[in-house]
Amino acid sequence: MLLDTPIERHIRTTKSHIDKLHELGVNTVRDFLLFFPRTYEDKREFRKIVEIRTDDINNVKGVVSNIFHKKTKFNKFITKCTFSDETGKVEVVWFNQPYLKRILRNGQKLILSGKAKFQYGKVSLVSPAYEEIKDNLVHTGGIIPTYHQTDGISSKWIREKLAPVIDEWVLLLEDYMPKFILDKYGLIDYRDAVKEVHFPSSEEMMKKAQERLSFDELFLIQLRALQKKWKWQHEYNDNPKVIEFSDDVKEFINGLPFVLTNAQKRAVSEILYDLKQSFPMSRLVQGDVGSGKTVVAGIAIFATIKAGYQTALMAPTEILAKQHYKTLFKLFSGYGFNIQFIAGSTSKSVKDDVLNQLKTGTVDLVIGTHSLIQDGVEFKKLGLAVIDEQHRFGVKQREVLRQNGNPHLLNLSATPIPRTLAMTIYGDQDLSVIDELPSGRVEIITKIVPEKKRRDAYYWVEDKVKKGEQAFVICPLVDESDVLEVKSAIQEYEFLQNEIFPDLKVGLLHGKMKAKEKEEVMHKFKNNEINVLVSTSVIEVGIDVPNATVMLIEGADRFGLSQLHQFRGRVGRGDKQSYCFLFSKNFSENSLKRLKAMTMFSSGFKLAEIDLKLRGPGEIFGVKQSGIPDLKMASLTDSKTIALAREAAQIVINEDPLLNKYEGLSRKVNG
Repeated sequence: MLLDTPIERHIRTTKSHIDKLHELGVNTVRDFLLFFPRTYEDKREFRKIVEIRTDDINNVKGVVSNIFHKKTKFNKFITKCTFSDETGKVEVVWFNQPYLKRILRNGQKLILSGKAKFQYGKVSLVSPAYEEIKDNLVHTGGIIPTYHQTDGISSKWIREKLAPVIDEWVLLLEDYMPKFILDKYGLIDYRDAVKEVHFPSSEEMMKKAQERLSFDELFLIQLRALQKKWKWQHEYNDNPKVIEFSDDVKEFINGLPFVLTNAQKRAVSEILYDLKQSFPMSRLVQGDVGSGKTVVAGIAIFATIKAGYQTALMAPTEILAKQHYKTLFKLFSGYGFNIQFIAGSTSKSVKDDVLNQLKTGTVDLVIGTHSLIQDGVEFKKLGLAVIDEQHRFGVKQREVLRQNGNPHLLNLSATPIPRTLAMTIYGDQDLSVIDELPSGRVEIITKIVPEKKRRDAYYWVEDKVKKGEQAFVICPLVDESDVLEVKSAIQEYEFLQNEIFPDLKVGLLHGKMKAKEKEEVMHKFKNNEINVLVSTSVIEVGIDVPNATVMLIEGADRFGLSQLHQFRGRVGRGDKQSYCFLFSKNFSENSLKRLKAMTMFSSGFKLAEIDLKLRGPGEIFGVKQSGIPDLKMASLTDSKTIALAREAAQIVINEDPLLNKYEGLSRKVNG
């Protein structure tokens, strides 16, 4: 509890500095101890003064002399001195640091660290870090931490204030990790790790500290996820829904108008195994664009209905929900299932009728949007809930479903992400990966188009449209922006309709439109009443128009690889050769790497791995994406530590899922 007292009670500084610390997320002593360095500077090697260089940081030991301070006519404060060792002397100058009058004295032995400049025919050290030679150096003479800073709070200031806090308070930190985990994975004591990560005694200890703290972060994420999964499966489950694999299901699969891919078969097998268990399934099916996730979900829905239970499928948008409705209605035609649709645009009378049917149990499958988890929705016997693109829903969905009898839960995602990242973000679910596209799919040809070839691309589109095909044009913004040099959807729509394709029908789709307007535009596009559809990222998921064969993406550098891949997946849905053209004004090294990757790889999983390395998970999922953990030390690209942390967490959950034996760990997880 002492560690949770306000930081202002334990360091002497101004209110302004305290406010700045709060901005950095440091509110308590504990926060300060766990405010880990961003990086380090190696200041272990010292140079002689005669060896000082102007192209590198110089760490030098010596003696101060000839100190003088003065104000310039522009009211700037300058401190100068001579700094010498046995090989020579150098001038040192500091700007606007008047407090040095109280600190520096002739004959003082210092370590200086900083850059040198050659000007006016001589070499000078300019505003170097300084520290008196003593046993416990914090600014020089070792591996020196550098922190996230803000105005008025420098790394030097943080080190000065943090060093005594660590000495006084670090022993109060609790090492909550079970000893057998420390021994099994060769981890150092938590308190030692915190001390060493701030002020390493050696490079080896710095790495051991980083390993321990990284492991802890990933371990706690995995432990919480696995405990959540265990509770979902075992608590409040007094009415298990055991769904056996029946001959009807085999006949349904054999009667499909296509053969399942091996990846689909594997996913179906995993799902049907889960459905037979006495606890509810919690599984994520992750598949590339067009990999056939809906059919896999349809088989699970079929098996559940045949076992006498109701089913529900929830999608994030009405467009996607209606598409699922049409696909599954066609898939189940001839079986006599009662399939209903409910969304925000559904009239009150129809909605009331569907809600009554759900309550009485006459509906076999209901498909809809967020409307399915609103107040007043009750199922008589819900056996399976399928949720498409779960990351677009709030965290309350499971609680709402639990209130309807803890059904089996199947999540679908069309955003391929590396397995280790999926284990972290969706660690409370088992994972099925559909990494294989149905046979007969023609690979989409992707090209980066230079500005001088833009007109040629437009002629290409016009030629394709005249042959009866259709095209998408994707823009990053809805409205014109003077800040970002990217084309807005509205501006592009007007430009293409009036100046480029006056003889074609150009349509517009964006997120600010009402659901009814979007539905009308998509209906016209599907019926080929619109030749070219200009859209924002609302087109990213779930739009299926087999006749669309060309995709133009404006400002392609503004999107991540995973999102570009999602856009590209809107074409190539039929049997015709399809094309994706990438337009960009930014050809920085990083942007070019990403755009070239789009031309080289068609696998969403491969592109996701590249995106993760180049941009990080926050950029892949969106800056404020729910589910991405806030990590201070660990990296979500560290597959080795993620796997070890998952293994360790699973050992603990298998032995003691409620953490009754491990009080410290329980406090950490639940606190």
